[in-house]
Amino acid sequence: MTTDVTEITVVGDDDTGLVARVTSLLFERGINIEDLDQAVRDGVFRMYLAVDTAEMVCTEEKLRADLHELGDDLGLDVQVRFPADRDTQQIAVLVTKESHCLEALFEAWANDDLGADIGVVIGNHDDLQPLAEHYDVPFHDIGDEGGQQNEERLLELLAEYDADLIVLARYMRILSPNVVFRYEDRIINVHPSLLPAFPGAEAYRQAVEEGVRVAGVTAHYVTTDLDQGPIITQRAFDVPDDADLEAMKRRGQPLEADALLEAVRMHLSGDVSVHRGRTTVRENGERYQLGLPEEIEEANPDRPVDGIGTVVADEGAQ
Repeated sequence: MTTDVTEITVVGDDDTGLVARVTSLLFERGINIEDLDQAVRDGVFRMYLAVDTAEMVCTEEKLRADLHELGDDLGLDVQVRFPADRDTQQIAVLVTKESHCLEALFEAWANDDLGADIGVVIGNHDDLQPLAEHYDVPFHDIGDEGGQQNEERLLELLAEYDADLIVLARYMRILSPNVVFRYEDRIINVHPSLLPAFPGAEAYRQAVEEGVRVAGVTAHYVTTDLDQGPIITQRAFDVPDDADLEAMKRRGQPLEADALLEAVRMHLSGDVSVHRGRTTVRENGERYQLGLPEEIEEANPDRPVDGIGTVVADEGAQ
């Protein structure tokens, strides 16, 4: 996550000339564009810009107002995040019925070990409302009787609580491009498999049916491609011969919470960045457990490796 630039996100219906209108406005105000990325999915246009506003010829309030006015004129939703806007980051947690990941986030927050505030919990069922109320955090149920989410209401709540980061704590609904595009590289999900293996629903069941010996979990950024976003952290565990679905969940759920919490900490501290669909860990990467713990690495054999045969042959030739 970049912390020293102003971030501008533009989302709306796809049309010609949108990029030129926005970039021209920035150029006229002396603003340098350091990064620009755009995409269209299901008719939804998204443009992200990282810009340097240090030498702009207007105030932050004026730039924000001008961009919002342009957005209204073009039928676009424009978000502007200046560096100072991110001094105290706000997390919105999305949940369904499973509590273990939300519990881990709340415990870290209560122990001042998270690096941000949990501002709201949003569910497509109300099962976890008592847990949110225990920590005195607002809870909103945006699901109908079948759990189908109301995305318009979701976007309203994310804006109301000024969410810097959205954490999917076993949220069992797919977010549309209309949501994902507004929070590019700011939505973290945990999936119960070692992605890219077993994407989609029932990942533990897929692993049991395929007879894997090692399974695991993955925390990753959310993109418009299901379970294919940039991977941040992973955890693995052995699968016994007699493991059934419930045994897989018992082994996997603590690792889900651990991997998700680690990924959230990395994002909030700015120690992970995304480039061309892959994550890069900054200089503080040694602080985190990205994959297997060190003791497992030490237990793995370190030989033989390619090249030893060549050395032997060379010695025999002498």
